[in-house]
Amino acid sequence: MLSWLRDAERIDVAIYAAIATTPTPALDRAMSRLSQAADYSRLSLASAGILAATRGQRGRRAAISGLASIGVTATVVNVAIKPLGRRRRPDPTESQVPLARQVPMPTSTSFPSGHSASAFAFATGVGQVLPREALPLRALAAAVAYSRVHTGVHYPGDVIAGSLLGTALAQLTAHALDRRR
Repeated sequence: MLSWLRDAERIDVAIYAAIATTPTPALDRAMSRLSQAADYSRLSLASAGILAATRGQRGRRAAISGLASIGVTATVVNVAIKPLGRRRRPDPTESQVPLARQVPMPTSTSFPSGHSASAFAFATGVGQVLPREALPLRALAAAVAYSRVHTGVHYPGDVIAGSLLGTALAQLTAHALDRRR
């Protein structure tokens, strides 16, 4: 392994361990609930429904752009990248992640975070059509990404990579949709 990559992994593991061992009882339940609410992109699906129902034609376009971005991103991340990454998930018990924080451990590999990728893909896809809505959706995506580290199922590097991938793939998807229109 390259020395800079080994150093980056050490930093990643150290940040994960620091978050795991920092007492945050007020945050624990909220992060656990948020992380689980983001399973299967449920938060994005609900947001898409609200946008489509309340924002007229542009809201429907934004919802379609966001959901298409999730579809492309989830496929690329889960079918192409995760199998290549092969990074093991962290061990929350070994790292002393409090039980109140923990969520069910996914069976897939850790790199990159699919939750982070999908949340940022949706926010970016919507933002291409409704830029004002991008800010709160990106804030929600950032909270979802952090929740995956807080609950012990991802290293910080996994969520950063997922967030960047989701954003980039959503930009490509939204551009392709615009060209078709």
